[in-house]
Amino acid sequence: MALVFGKELLDKANKEKYAIGAFNFTNLETLQGIIRAAEKKRSPVIVQTTEGTIEYMGLKNIVALVHVMAMDSDIPIVLHLDHGRDFGLVEKCINGGYTSVMYDGSSLSFDDNISGTSKIVECAKLMDVPVEAELGQISTESDMFTDPDQAADFVSKTGVDFLAVSIGTQHGPFTAPPKLDFDRISVIKEKVGIPLVMHGSSGLSFEDVKRAVECGINKININTDIRQVFSAAVRDVLKDESIYKIRPYLSKGRDAVQKNVEKHIENLGSCGKV
Repeated sequence: MALVFGKELLDKANKEKYAIGAFNFTNLETLQGIIRAAEKKRSPVIVQTTEGTIEYMGLKNIVALVHVMAMDSDIPIVLHLDHGRDFGLVEKCINGGYTSVMYDGSSLSFDDNISGTSKIVECAKLMDVPVEAELGQISTESDMFTDPDQAADFVSKTGVDFLAVSIGTQHGPFTAPPKLDFDRISVIKEKVGIPLVMHGSSGLSFEDVKRAVECGINKININTDIRQVFSAAVRDVLKDESIYKIRPYLSKGRDAVQKNVEKHIENLGSCGKV
């Protein structure tokens, strides 16, 4: 199956009130683990890269790798750019084979965020590539949370397809259990109607994730969990200092990623949606 566009999957998830996992990969093995998990659970999946991963792996290499793996798979796969802040790089992804992109102007003023996002949306529409934007800044500090009225204005003025909202999560490992603002999710959803995205989801309880989905989240980003389980599995194998072949420890990391992603997919309600 060829890669599919993100809007196709997330509009369906929005209508049927479930979420799709968006999992970051940084090498062949993490990508294999994610796709194998989705195939086993018969779930659509979003595989995504940061700007740092593009610098590490190379944009053309990423696109070629994911396109080939998608052609060999029978599940819908989206290739998404996560937190694209470099305008030029976002454009390269749009024109270079990504089937969904995020332009992150959340650190800008409200007006500048609208301006930058609108330009990306205009460019992306030429290639039928949907755009995710962020309003508010992903943080546990309530003064950084997304304002529902601003969200409605932002979506109306930009024509963005998906909106990442700040409701109490954070990127990276949590130092204390977060307190999510579920009511805010519901209000934003009522005002904008489009699929909502929750970043910083690694480490959340499955109960909180389920409740967030019930309130209107349709895309759940998972990155830190992938890194942690992969690294832990590799470290465990390399305790044996006689091991020097690469496949034995990388394959353990891949298998750990698959198990972790399977659990997330089960929790999001996307099992059997293929």
